[in-house]
Amino acid sequence: MLLKSDRRRWALAGIAAAAVIGTCVAPYAQAEEGGGKSAQAQKKPAMEEVFRADFNGDAGSGPGDDWIIDKGHSYPGGADNWGTGEIQEYTDSKENLQLDGDGHLKITALKNGDNWTSARIETKRTDFTAPKGGKMRIEAALKTPDVSGDEALGYWPAFWTLGEPFRGNYQNWPGIGEFDVMENVNGQDTTHGTLHCGTNPGGPCNETTGIGKSHECSGGCKKDFHKYALEFDRSGGTEELRWYVDGEQFHSVKQSDVDAKTWSDATGHGHFILLNLAIGGAFPDGVAGSKTPTAATKSGGSLTVDYVSVESTGGASK
Repeated sequence: MLLKSDRRRWALAGIAAAAVIGTCVAPYAQAEEGGGKSAQAQKKPAMEEVFRADFNGDAGSGPGDDWIIDKGHSYPGGADNWGTGEIQEYTDSKENLQLDGDGHLKITALKNGDNWTSARIETKRTDFTAPKGGKMRIEAALKTPDVSGDEALGYWPAFWTLGEPFRGNYQNWPGIGEFDVMENVNGQDTTHGTLHCGTNPGGPCNETTGIGKSHECSGGCKKDFHKYALEFDRSGGTEELRWYVDGEQFHSVKQSDVDAKTWSDATGHGHFILLNLAIGGAFPDGVAGSKTPTAATKSGGSLTVDYVSVESTGGASK
């Protein structure tokens, strides 16, 4: 897998101009209709990087000026426990949120007595979307917390987005759209990609479950970085969301899978990106079949982030 150090070496070799993170974009030949000859080779539109966080900085420093650090147990006026039942308090303490000095962001969940703390950040920008007729790709290289078995019960790391209209409102979920690029619960070697949309409960997107699919991590989710990506494709006749792990597509939702208003309400505006490590809540409880965390849940597990990038075939507005 290509992480930051690999990409730098490629750039020095003059190759990076032809690379989308994890995928090389090569010229392709288009066959002439009715004939066996190739038409003049055409190039696929190049993806332009419109946002990148490499988390370079001194050990112990924060994530940087591009990010908002959420605190407490809810947004002001928003649903308690962030609307998911998670039990931790989010803080800006470097014990919960810091750069490691080696180009990574670490979000760490800690237990103090009966209380848990962790961290959640979101981009200041809310305009990440695919231009009409183009594509957008949101990607991060992540390692999930290195905990397993009973010690992992309640751990819930996530890399995801929310629709721009949610910011400052906090009452219009799931209609404004949520794209879960990567979720992992209870230390399993399985991650999940999901679209949340429509109405809650039930509705066209089966809330609160959403329209999702799981993916088994090759070699495990915890020991190595894996690249998790969401692509929003508006280049064809039917718009589509696609989910990838290490370049392999494992899930998709098409515009035609829901009604036109539901799709437009969820995708017809910009999104902002979130990274967090929750403890407890509806998802880990549901998978475990019981309340989490438990007395056995281990303190100190970290979600480690190598980079976050957004690419577009036309760029997001700035």
